[in-house]
Parts: sequence; C-alpha cells; structure tokens
Amino acid sequence: MSDLRTELKQSIIEQLNLEELSIEEIDNDDSLFGDGLGLDSIDALELIVLLEKDYGIKLTDPNQGKEIFISINKMAEYIESHRTK
Repeated sequence: MSDLRTELKQSIIEQLNLEELSIEEIDNDDSLFGDGLGLDSIDALELIVLLEKDYGIKLTDPNQGKEIFISINKMAEYIESHRTK
C-alpha cells in the first residue's frame, strides 16, 4: 500500500471522527459514500477542506468532488497529479 493512500486513510479517520475504523478496514477501492464508508454531504465538505489544507488543492467546482471522492484510490490519483504541497 502506498504511503499516500495510508496517509489519506489516517486523515479521513481523524478528520471525520471515524475512530471505530482502522486503516486496515478501509480498502483502497471501497466506496467512500453510500454502502462503503457511508460518508455524507457534510463529510464531503470536510474532505474538500482536507484536500486544501494538506495538499494545497482547491476545488472550485462542487461536481469535482463527486469524481474525486469515489474511493481512496481515486483521491490518491487526483492528489498525485494536482498537489501543490
């Protein structure tokens, strides 16, 4: 597992107060919303803040989040190609 994916999982657990989950329980291809981790729209806002704060990525189009926040793998791919930090 790549360091970025592990880092993302840890950040999501901490940022969204998902202490009942461990890094190992989150699969890189699990859906972040719905039947996967079960995140909601408030969590999506927290993920947008996380991207900006930790990676210098500012999302200007809310629809981008729908494409980026599909899974840990999708988030990591987006961060790797757009990060400024």
